[in-house]
This record gives sequence, C-alpha cells and structure tokens, in this order.
Amino acid sequence: MKTKPNILIIQTDDQRFDTLSALGNNEIETPNLDRLVRGGTAFTHAHNLGADHVAICIPSRAMMLTGRTLFSLEDRGERIPPEHTALPEWFRARGYTTAHIGKWHQDRAAHARCFSTGARIFGFKEKDGWYEACNGHWHIPVHDYDPQGRYDPNGGFHDPPLAPFTAPFETCKEGGRHSAEVFTDAAVDFLRDYPASSEGRTGKPFLLYLAHIAPHDPRQYPARFRERYNAGTVTLPPNFAIEHPFDNGELLVRDELLEAHPRQPERIRQHLADYYALIAYVDEQVGRVLDALDESGQADNTLVVFFADHGLAVGQHGLMGKQNLYDHSLRVPLIFRGPGVPENQRAATLCALADVFPTLCELAGEDTPATVEGHSLVPALRDPAMSIRDVLHLAYKDVQRAVRRGRFKRIDYHVSGVHTTQLFDLEQDPHETRNLADDPAHRETLDRLGLFLP
Repeated sequence: MKTKPNILIIQTDDQRFDTLSALGNNEIETPNLDRLVRGGTAFTHAHNLGADHVAICIPSRAMMLTGRTLFSLEDRGERIPPEHTALPEWFRARGYTTAHIGKWHQDRAAHARCFSTGARIFGFKEKDGWYEACNGHWHIPVHDYDPQGRYDPNGGFHDPPLAPFTAPFETCKEGGRHSAEVFTDAAVDFLRDYPASSEGRTGKPFLLYLAHIAPHDPRQYPARFRERYNAGTVTLPPNFAIEHPFDNGELLVRDELLEAHPRQPERIRQHLADYYALIAYVDEQVGRVLDALDESGQADNTLVVFFADHGLAVGQHGLMGKQNLYDHSLRVPLIFRGPGVPENQRAATLCALADVFPTLCELAGEDTPATVEGHSLVPALRDPAMSIRDVLHLAYKDVQRAVRRGRFKRIDYHVSGVHTTQLFDLEQDPHETRNLADDPAHRETLDRLGLFLP
C-alpha cells in the first residue's frame, strides 16, 4: 500500500507576495523560502479574497481552513461550525496525526475538532475570543494543547516565564524569546520526535500547521538584523504616495494610524526596513524547520505548503495596512513542495487561499469534502500555463468591491454616499497607479467587469 504523504503547512501574517528574493525582491534575503521556491512550484498570483472584518487575518485563515469563499463563512470567519469541514479535521478523520503550533484565530470547538495534538498555541482568551497579534513578539502568552479545549482565559503561560505579564507592547523590547523562535522550537521538537513516537513508528502520517504571528507589527526582531536592513538602503515603491487620493472607507483604522499623515518618505523607508528585517528573521526560522524535516528522514514524503494570510501596503497608495483591495494587500506568496509537485516552477493562474485545501487533498490522494468551494491547483502544477480561475471577486466590508479578470481589475468604493471607481491594467501597470475608469477607450472593459455585489 502506498504511504500517505505527511503535510507541513507554514503560514505567516502580513507577508506580501513580493517579499521573497527568489521571486524578484533584490532588497531582502530569504534563502530558506527560496529553497521552497527552487524545490517546488510558486503560484505568483495567489490571493486572499478580502474580508468583512477589520482583522483581515480572521476571514483569511477561515477561508484557507475551510476552503470556502468570503461570504460563505460563519460569523465573518471567527467560528467554523461543524457543518463546515476544516482541513485538519478532514485529514484527522483519515488517519493523520494533526498538530497545531502558533496562532489560532477561530473558535475553541473548531480547534478541538481539528487537532489531535499541538504546542505553544497562541490566540485564546476569555470565551471564544482571540488575542491581538499586535501586542509584541517577545513575551507572548501561549497554551499547551488541551484535547478538551479548556484554555486559561487569562492567557496561559509565557515562554520563557514572565510574571506578572502587565507590560504594554511598547515596553516589550528584545529579551526572552521571540514568537517566531517559540513556535519554531516547538515545530522542530515535533519533527524530530515524530519518527520515534508511537504514531511515527506505525507509519501514521502527520499534518503540522505552523502559524506564525510575524511579520505582523510591532516589527520587533533580533538586533543582529538591524545592520542588514536599514532605511538608507531601502527604495520606495513606485506607488508610494503621501496620502490616498480619496476616502476608501477605512482611512482611520488602527493600521493606518501606525504612521502620521501625510506619509513621509524617510519614515516609510524605515517601516520597510523593519518589515524586511522581520521577514528575514522569520525566513531564518523557516530554515530551521526545513532542516529538522530533512534530519527526520521524512522530507521526501512530506508535502510542504507555505503562504501568508494577506499582504500589507507599508506606504503604497498612501496606505499602511491591508484594509483595501490593491494587489499589495490581497496577493500573497503561495508555494507547494513535495511528492507530485514539479521543482523550480512558476504558475501564474489566478488562485485563492481557499484553493489550498482541495489541492492538498488531491496531492495526498484524498477526496475533497462537499463543503469546499475552492479549486484544486493540481492541474496547474502539471501545466503551469493552465488557468484555474478566470475571475476573482474581492471585497472589503461594505465599502469596497473588486473584480479581477485577466489583466484588468475594477475596484468600486461606496463611502458616505460617494461612489468612486478605479480600473487598472495590471499587465501594463502592476503597481496600480493609472486609473483608466474615465478613459473612453476602456469603457467596454469597465462594463464587462461590472460591479460585484455579494
């Protein structure tokens, strides 16, 4: 009987699609993510489909976990009901040991259904709420796995111990261990121990979901990265602007207040330097996980998938956050590596995080549950020129809607009774700087895209 492949899922938070050196960013070093790119297939046009929640990561992670699209989620993605089968839950029912390490943004009951083990779990607080990811990386509250889902509402424990935990994030400076290190240590321990565990000895496959908080702000990282990434060596993006040209309906959200208005070039360069430094640090931790997988002897039979939950503006279009429908906030890195995945390949088909679930099912030789709405990307692995999706419908709350079809994207805004439309030719204008909505030559294209409403 053919051995089922293991599955290693690595997710980051706030990591934009263009932050890997192997995919063209010459201002950042990501040698370990580059290992995945060289050893597998990178989907260069993967998207988060948006959010109806200011915390974009909540619906984004729910879409990945359930394979469902934005308006098919329950409670804006904060709860995964039993009737919406989740990815780890599905593989657990098929004989996998399912483990979770790191961030969790959904409810406790879903977590208990999904995972048979885990460590250093971040995210539970009173009732079924969740901790803000923006309270600092050095002293995070984490939990050990509890099969009954009974987690201390006061925040679990700190690794290393910190008592009492009362410091605001502004005072959580370097010291102790960074969240990326805490999570990585737990993942390395799991991978090293699994072959010798009772389930490993019997050949039971594993699914490990390693979900980082980084590179979410505050952009804290070890001091040794400061010299490698500084504002003087970072270039501003072509679509840098001191202000967004109009009210997009979310200009005063927390993310947008991380920097003063109008945006100053030198301040944005510093934000970018910190962003790149933190991504480089996470990359280093990813390398430790990949090394542990190699040392375990299981790498050849392990499907590895790496992605982020969404992107981030960091000064593009005069914005700082991800509460918008521009590519810098919607597009994410998505890389598959392992059995059945061609090496050093790029696929440009439009795809979404909801497609991860059915893709892993097909690669692992499993059926896909009927509740999944995503599409398997396996045909595009076999033929990278194949188009899996012809169109993407995108949304942010009740103020922004977008349609991406082929080379064009239309975005519509409805804010305080004002309707604004943008049309971009992403082939000629990948940074979305030239609005073609009022150009008579593109009237047919604008009408063909239409206005997407849920």
